[in-house]
Amino acid sequence: MIIRNEEERAILVEAGKRLGGVLEAVANMVAPGVTTDELNTLARKLIRDNGDEPAFEGYTPEGAGRKYPATLCVSVNDEVVHGIPNEYIRTLKEGDIVSLDLGLIHKGVIVDSALTVPVGTVSKEATELMSATEAALERAIEAAQVGNRIGDISYATGEAFKGTGFSVVKMLGGHGVGSSVHEEPFIANAGHAGTGPEIVEGMVLALEPIANAGKAAVHMGNDGYTYRTKDGSISAHFEHTILVETAGTLVVTRRPSER
Repeated sequence: MIIRNEEERAILVEAGKRLGGVLEAVANMVAPGVTTDELNTLARKLIRDNGDEPAFEGYTPEGAGRKYPATLCVSVNDEVVHGIPNEYIRTLKEGDIVSLDLGLIHKGVIVDSALTVPVGTVSKEATELMSATEAALERAIEAAQVGNRIGDISYATGEAFKGTGFSVVKMLGGHGVGSSVHEEPFIANAGHAGTGPEIVEGMVLALEPIANAGKAAVHMGNDGYTYRTKDGSISAHFEHTILVETAGTLVVTRRPSER
C-alpha cells in the first residue's frame, strides 16, 4: 500500500493504534496456566468489540493448503512463527517465551504487529534473545527512510545481531502490508545495503526480525503453518507496521506502553 492522502493516513494511523492496544492487552494476559486458546479468544473479542475484523482468520497465504483457523498466531519456545493457538492448545508454563502475532482490518486497511513476551521468570538466554530481537526491529525502522533501499533494512537487521550469539532467520522476513496481509516487497532479515526496490514516500511496511538462540534453520510443522527451529532452540519475533514519510518514519502499531 502507498498512502496518498490525509484520509488514508488517518485510517492507517487509527488502525495501528487499535492494534497496538489489543496486542498489549493480550500480552498482559500471558501468565503461567493461561492457554493459547484463551489468548486467541481475547484477541478476537477485543478486535470485534472495536468494530474491526481479524486479518489472519480465514486468510490463505501463498503456498498454504488451507485457511488460517485463528485470529492470533501464538508461537511458544521453539515455535518460530504462525503457531495455531486453537487446534493444538498449549498451556503456558513458567519459563516459556511466547510470540504473539496479530493483524486487524480497520475500514479496509490491514496492519500487522508482533512481540515476544516471557511467561513468568525466564532464563538469561531468553531475556537476551528477546532484547536483541526487539533492538534489531528498531534498527530496521531507522533504516526505512525515503530514498534508501529495501536492502538497507535487511542489512541493518542482520547487522544488529552480529556479536549477540544469536542466529537471524533469513528465510522469513517482513513485507508490504495495508491492502493485503502480505504484499510486495519481501524484506529479508539479512542482506546487502543499497540493493532492492527504492523506499518511497507513503510506503506501508511490516518489519519483523526473527532470531533463534541456536542455529538459524527452521522447518514447517505438520499443521502446515507452524515453523519450528530445527535444533529445538528458542526463537523470538518482533514486528511493527510503519509508514515511511519524508518527515520521518511513523511506527503506527506502537503499543500504549511504548508511546
